[in-house]
Amino acid sequence: MKASDFDYDLPEDRIAQEPLASRSDSRLLHLPREGGATHRRFRELPELLRDDDTLVLNETRVIAARLELRRRSGGSAEVLLVREEEDGWRALLRPAKRIRKGEILEGGDGAFAVRVLEIAAGTARVDFPDLPASEVIGRFGHVPLPPYVRRAPTEADRVRYQTVYARAAGAVAAPTAGLHFDEEVLQRIERRGVTIVRLVLHVGPGTFRPLPDGDLSEHQLDAERYEIPEPAWEAIEGARTNGRRIVAVGTTVVRALESAAATGELAGRTTLFVRPPFDFQRVDALLTNFHLPRSSLLCLVAAFSGWERILDAYREAIAEGYRFYSYGDATFLER
Repeated sequence: MKASDFDYDLPEDRIAQEPLASRSDSRLLHLPREGGATHRRFRELPELLRDDDTLVLNETRVIAARLELRRRSGGSAEVLLVREEEDGWRALLRPAKRIRKGEILEGGDGAFAVRVLEIAAGTARVDFPDLPASEVIGRFGHVPLPPYVRRAPTEADRVRYQTVYARAAGAVAAPTAGLHFDEEVLQRIERRGVTIVRLVLHVGPGTFRPLPDGDLSEHQLDAERYEIPEPAWEAIEGARTNGRRIVAVGTTVVRALESAAATGELAGRTTLFVRPPFDFQRVDALLTNFHLPRSSLLCLVAAFSGWERILDAYREAIAEGYRFYSYGDATFLER
């Protein structure tokens, strides 16, 4: 399959630039196993779940990973922190072609510095010679909004580009399916009897990277760290053994669960690229947002629901005025 096989036309005005005032006011397109799509509000999700479902959430927390800097030689620069490693931070630099190994970039009017230790394979390794990284991120970092949100981040984004159940810091993009939940919806789901379990997959910037042209059979995604607590996996395995549905909140949960099913590893780094055809071993239903054309996430939902069904549903959503992407509306897909 080729990237061009996963394409569709989206009017620019359908890309959500702001979150709604209330998280659960988002619209929800429900695509059942059979039949056409129905249109709801996200607050109706508890009525679509079964009493014996197991709902899986991703507790990753977005860090303020974008740093605005100045080069000592003049001109602005930007560092996007990707993940912490034993010997520094892996990062993306801008302007990538001009910044050199060993260069010192300054930020916060000289309050802190970023040192470029290494540049290789399109990324850099950096460290912070003056202040601890946690302090730099907390005091000077900006929310790393996606590139299609064409505005500067605000203080409100520090709350709204974060799930209400975020716990483990380490993501540079939100697991956006979870942005629609508020405490009331979660409580209604629990009162319904649904089992809620949690895992962590730290979302990286590769989630926004378009697929390369040509054959996708050898394409590999950027590695992302995940961890599934043993009690959560036991609950998931128990649900599967007893024929109960496992409902993933977001493509990140799908990749974590299907990676663990394939490898037997409950923690590690996954490069799993889900595309048609794919034999899902753990996920029966998927709550997710609308995804970019020619993206790995669109490949995943096409594998889950069938490309023609997803394409028809996306066309219907566009005609119905749905809002797309991170701050947009949601879909509930039943495999």
